[in-house]
Amino acid sequence: MTDLPAAPDPQTQARRERAMAELTEARDNYSRPEGYSKGRRGLLIVNTGNGKGKTTAALGLMMRAHGRGLRVRMFQFLKHDTAKFGEHRTLDALGIPCEGLGDGWTWRSKDLENSAALAAEGWRLARAAIEGGEYDLIVLDEFTYPLKFGWVAWPEVEAVLRARHPDLHMIITGRDALPELVALADTVSEIQPVKHAYEAGIGGQKGIEY
Repeated sequence: MTDLPAAPDPQTQARRERAMAELTEARDNYSRPEGYSKGRRGLLIVNTGNGKGKTTAALGLMMRAHGRGLRVRMFQFLKHDTAKFGEHRTLDALGIPCEGLGDGWTWRSKDLENSAALAAEGWRLARAAIEGGEYDLIVLDEFTYPLKFGWVAWPEVEAVLRARHPDLHMIITGRDALPELVALADTVSEIQPVKHAYEAGIGGQKGIEY
């Protein structure tokens, strides 16, 4: 015989009652806002902030878009072209192109001039893809850093983003997004840390961090 569930504790019961009242009120007062545009429109999405999950969120959108038949591609401006983290293995299995354009983390670089040159060349490749019309969604992962460091000129990037095909979605990730980029974007998420396992001395986990 299956045991009946235990009665909730008073704190949980009070939380439930408050939530049910709030949800009922929200449901009863809901009306669909007017003025939304219909049809497809390419969005510029920025994932920034110091918290974990900026690239992860971009990858999630890539999976969603791919599942809907959109043509997607990712350019990674810090990771090198031989990186084989979990996301690279998945993208390879799905046939989604992803290029590593950098030489690893900037704070480990032994030749920052070379890092800057790689970023400039990476932007050249990304720009060609943006202007080529072959893709429906393009991710520029960790692209905020070349912009912040002055390795890629913002006026040129802005012009390309503004002139892109109106149906092309763009996602840019990384910390310290330029204010000009934030102003231009349609959707900006700032991910801030509350806790991180690193603070407790727990190292990166396979399948979670890489």
